[in-house]
Amino acid sequence: MSTESELSQDPPRTRRPWWRRRWFRRTVTGFVCVLVLPVLAAALALRLNYTGDLADGTYTRNRDAVWLGHAWVDGRKTGRDVTALAARLRTTGIRDLYVHAGPLEHDGTLPKSSYPRARAFLAAVHREAPGIRVQAWLGDKLASETPEGLHLDRAATRAAVVRSTGEILATGFDGAHFDLEPLHSGDEDYLDLLDTLHEVTRAQGVPLSVAAHQIDPLPALHSVAGALTGHPKWWSQEYFGQVARRVDQIAVMSYDTAMPMESLYGGYVAQQTSLALEVTPPTTDLLMGLPFFHENDVGHHAGAETVSAAVRGVRLGLTRTDADRARFGVALYVDFAATEGDWTAYRKGWVG
Repeated sequence: MSTESELSQDPPRTRRPWWRRRWFRRTVTGFVCVLVLPVLAAALALRLNYTGDLADGTYTRNRDAVWLGHAWVDGRKTGRDVTALAARLRTTGIRDLYVHAGPLEHDGTLPKSSYPRARAFLAAVHREAPGIRVQAWLGDKLASETPEGLHLDRAATRAAVVRSTGEILATGFDGAHFDLEPLHSGDEDYLDLLDTLHEVTRAQGVPLSVAAHQIDPLPALHSVAGALTGHPKWWSQEYFGQVARRVDQIAVMSYDTAMPMESLYGGYVAQQTSLALEVTPPTTDLLMGLPFFHENDVGHHAGAETVSAAVRGVRLGLTRTDADRARFGVALYVDFAATEGDWTAYRKGWVG
């Protein structure tokens, strides 16, 4: 029988066989290589993408745009605000204003009560800033990932969107700008909608413009993201080109990238610019989005996604891919969140 002292002692520790310890170390090392090394390699590639000289003349082509909030068409902004806006625009390359006039209802309709002061705003802009185009910014949440939202797969809904577009253009807007999200790569219903919308805008002699998702930074990344999360954030480059060929103007939402550093974000924007230039026809205006907002969340780090980093990234992508592209610009998102520092960085880095 064991004594009490013997029972209180810890049992002897059994050592693992040497071959098991080695297998464990090799397994851990393998996981590190599989998971960490590709991330480090991608980060290094983006950092290198942010280096290099900028081609002469890679400045504004006076085809830039800015997204404006709903306050401009619902009565909160006054004539004095329009005068101040016009004065600011004179020191920029901005030609288009995307003014929020929606959102669309989930059935594709758009109540006229959504934009009660639109006519007055349009008259004021045309008077104070001749040559500036004012496009109606329309959009809605799509039912692509949840049951609730606008169903592009319904012909009746698409027909209602087309009618709503005709109605708002009759108010006097100089174009229609659509931002429908989340829009999955390869959505044929969206392409059909754009074909019909373009007939409407072409008949009116005004541009059709869209806000576009970012392009796969790695081949088929949208498919991988869709399978893992149900949210395929990116479009394939091929699909981006299909959209670009159906519109007069396409603006890449090149922000909300989750990049943690300015250099990585700038390199990412440079890559996005090149990818978009490669498939956008020269007859379509291509605009790259600049982050004129300062939220901090999972998808956006204000200290990394800066205007100066985005502008340098845009110029690097332009330099490497198509430095002389005429129909090219940047789009500023969004007026009500912008600081004077944002406007200064844009003018200093892009307007020259």
